[in-house]
Amino acid sequence: MNRSDIKVLVITGFGLNCEKETAAAFRLVGATPEQVHLNDLIAGKRTLKEFHILAFIGGFAFGDHLGSGTVFANRVKFRLREQLEQFVADGKLVIGICNGFQTLTRLGMVPALDGDYFTQHVALAHNDSGTFRDDWCRLKANPASPCVFTAGIDQIRLPLRHGEGKFVADPETLAQLEAAQLVAFRYADAEGRPATDFPDNPNGSLNAIAGICDPTGRVFGLMPHPEAFLSPYNSPSWTADKVAGTLPEEGDGVRIFRNAVDYVEKHF
Repeated sequence: MNRSDIKVLVITGFGLNCEKETAAAFRLVGATPEQVHLNDLIAGKRTLKEFHILAFIGGFAFGDHLGSGTVFANRVKFRLREQLEQFVADGKLVIGICNGFQTLTRLGMVPALDGDYFTQHVALAHNDSGTFRDDWCRLKANPASPCVFTAGIDQIRLPLRHGEGKFVADPETLAQLEAAQLVAFRYADAEGRPATDFPDNPNGSLNAIAGICDPTGRVFGLMPHPEAFLSPYNSPSWTADKVAGTLPEEGDGVRIFRNAVDYVEKHF
């Protein structure tokens, strides 16, 4: 398959606001993204089977009035469930970023323990700080994770912006996640160790969890925004990096999208 034939569905509407950046990320690595309003999917004007990758993007779906991602997840669950089940069964990829991660957890698509994609097991709660956090963070990838999106990544730096990003789960579920290596990203300190303290852990997430996947590794959610770090000039330290001669050719977030497109190119 040619990379340009890889079609990415970027779902839009109802307060989501990261569609242009997310589409730009997939276009940058050679895929063909398309922005489609949720209503058009529900109305049957478009279908998930047209696409290879599905992106639940960041923003404030339905104003987060009933909790972040809750209303959006319910609309998807009760109107698109069969299409989503088939999409995953067909071996395709799903990414949820920030509000999209919140939506995936409420749907149950991550962590999808025991293959159950529509029972919620984890959640993103209000930050321990009690405030919206807009900052940059370090992430350490789990090399043992099956996650397609984080393959080959050690540490990266990404921006984050959220008020409900604290990863929570009961002890039994946390143990299952760890045993199955479904934790794909953790917040890290300057030495790359799991961050337990603010600000390296920006929200108080249990086990420093910043992103998880399903058992197949093909469904992935994370709180930080890889689509917001595509250019090295997005970084707040780009001037110092340029002077030091360490300015990279691209932003760290690109690797996540390239991994997804590489996977589809190889398997379809």
